[in-house]
Amino acid sequence: MDPSSTGSPALSVAIAVLAVLLGLTGMGIYLAFGPPSKGLTDPFDDHDD
Repeated sequence: MDPSSTGSPALSVAIAVLAVLLGLTGMGIYLAFGPPSKGLTDPFDDHDD
């Protein structure tokens, strides 16, 4: 019997959640600081008092 096939399903779920979290974090950083950020405007500059 292969010992690697007897892993806990909770470990698989934890790894999947971690992968999704890291993916969303990476996408957020890319959108905030990467090439797509050139189209963003600063709302504080728009309402200068």
